[in-house]
Amino acid sequence: MRTLLALGAVLLSLASAPTPPAVPLPARMADTGGGSQLITAVAADASATTGTVTWWDRRGGRWVRAGSAPARFGAKGLAEGATRRQGTHTTPTGLFDLPYAFGIRAAPAGTRFRYVRATADSWWCQDNDSRAYNRWVEKLPADCRAAEAEHIVAYGTQYAHALVIGFNYARPVRMRGAGIFLHVNGRGATAGCVSVPADAMRAILAWADPARRPHIAVGTRRGPTAVTRY
Repeated sequence: MRTLLALGAVLLSLASAPTPPAVPLPARMADTGGGSQLITAVAADASATTGTVTWWDRRGGRWVRAGSAPARFGAKGLAEGATRRQGTHTTPTGLFDLPYAFGIRAAPAGTRFRYVRATADSWWCQDNDSRAYNRWVEKLPADCRAAEAEHIVAYGTQYAHALVIGFNYARPVRMRGAGIFLHVNGRGATAGCVSVPADAMRAILAWADPARRPHIAVGTRRGPTAVTRY
């Protein structure tokens, strides 16, 4: 009888013990870029076209969620960024910097990133034969074909506000891919970008502080493209 009572007391104490706090996602990642802000864009698996974008602050030695929103990915899912091919309609996975912001509309209040306002002459060159490959240009250079470039103002909804994702940006590899952004949702899945609702995009731009070196980590919950691997 005493043994049963003792066992019951132990079980009761275990049941009433507080649940340890969940380890935040950035604390489980291989790398967060070294800054004190981070955006994670996570899909269930590599075939998914939807998921979640969360933005995080590092405070007092811990990562704290600052906001979250539903996200959309490429129409063909996600692909390892190091081996992705252009034109596959996949969102590249990996850890990337955020070079600058841009938009057709004026920068949201509080935006601290360098913000480039689009004009009728603004294009993003995706022509593999151009010296301007994977770069913003004002007026198309002679070696960048219009059919191989995005006319920014033609995407009035998606590019109302956006952040450039530094995929294949610092040293572009031809045929790897160009024009990967975090932008406002369109009608459905993207051509390879990450997109969020308009209010979330504005909130991210008001939150992001380049002095805190924010990065974006794109990946899946598990598997070879798991976000925790980057």
